Amino acid sequence: HRGRKQVVNGVERFGVSMAPDLLSRFDEVIAARGYTNRSEAIRDIVRDYLIEQQWESGEGEVIGTLTLVYDHHEHDTMEQLTALQHHYHEAILSTLHIHLDAHHCLEVIVVRGSSTDIRRLADKVITTRGVKHGKLTCTTTGQDLA
Repeated sequence: HRGRKQVVNGVERFGVSMAPDLLSRFDEVIAARGYTNRSEAIRDIVRDYLIEQQWESGEGEVIGTLTLVYDHHEHDTMEQLTALQHHYHEAILSTLHIHLDAHHCLEVIVVRGSSTDIRRLADKVITTRGVKHGKLTCTTTGQDLA
C-alpha cells in the first residue's frame, strides 16, 4: 500500500507497522550493532535484500569472496583447485593462501563477474575432493545502490 509521498531533502518517508515484541527485539539488535536510529538499519536491510535479489536473479555483476578450508594432503586437491582457478582466471581478482597447520589450508579467493559464472566457479571449487568447507559471500559493486 502506497500512501501520499512525503519527500524531504531527497528522502522519502514512509510508515511501517510492526508487532511491539518484534520492534523491541529489532531495537535491541540494532542498538547492539551501533545504529543510532531505525532508519539507518532499515536502509542497510533493504540494500542487503536488493543485493541478494540481484545475486539470485543472475543479472548484473557481483563481487565477493570464496573462502575454503581444505586438506592439502588429500590426493590431487591442490592441483584440482589450481586448475579450476586457471580455468576461471578472468573471474578471479586475487587469492590469499594461509597454512593453518601441517595438513589444512585456508584460501580466500576474491571473485568478480556475472552471478551465474561466480556461482558455477564456487560450486566447482566447494565440491572439489579434499575441500572440507567452502562459502561464497557475494556483494555488489555498489553502482546500483542509493
